[in-house]
Amino acid sequence: MGENPVTSHRALDPRDLAKVAVFAALIAVLGLPGAIPVFGGAVPITAQTLGVMLAGAILGPWLGALSVIVFEVLVAVGLPLLSGGRGGVSVFVGPSAGYLVGWIFGAFVIGLILWSGARRPTWLRAFLACLVGGIGVIYAIGIPVQAWVTHIGLPQTALFSLAFIPGDILKAILAATITMLLWRAYPPAFTAYSRSRLAKAHAPDALVDSE
Repeated sequence: MGENPVTSHRALDPRDLAKVAVFAALIAVLGLPGAIPVFGGAVPITAQTLGVMLAGAILGPWLGALSVIVFEVLVAVGLPLLSGGRGGVSVFVGPSAGYLVGWIFGAFVIGLILWSGARRPTWLRAFLACLVGGIGVIYAIGIPVQAWVTHIGLPQTALFSLAFIPGDILKAILAATITMLLWRAYPPAFTAYSRSRLAKAHAPDALVDSE
């Protein structure tokens, strides 16, 4: 009928909001193993980006971004949820500030790419979505802010950022794999946005809300 699944579905789905909370918690849990410091400890390598990728891929653009916002609000009020036990408003004005903002937009872009059009998700599209949103978008925001905060030239900061690339590609592979395994095993784990997109595709395994 040409309706937008974001606006045509009920505005606040308690089940989907619960999933937002779960993924905010997942991002926090992925910070427990700690971080590998680079650039003299200014910006650490963390597994939490994997949680951001999964949030965008599984929850879709809007709720994926919302889950990251919820997580970052908790960090801002002082909870030590970032890797290394960091928290508080200060992290949003430090070298990592741009990356934290990039997480929000990255999750949104991942969900947008993976669930664009009425097409069934594929591993390749999930992987490409994670590369574009989970690496490209985050770096595009994070690197300039880091260069500005640290007073290091943009080219040099971008060169230093190459240290992140192998780990982030591995996270994109893991996120795409987990997303597709979950889709095949338990479609209800995905949000109403994602399921609505699949319903439009008339896929054999699409899950349509009965409400």
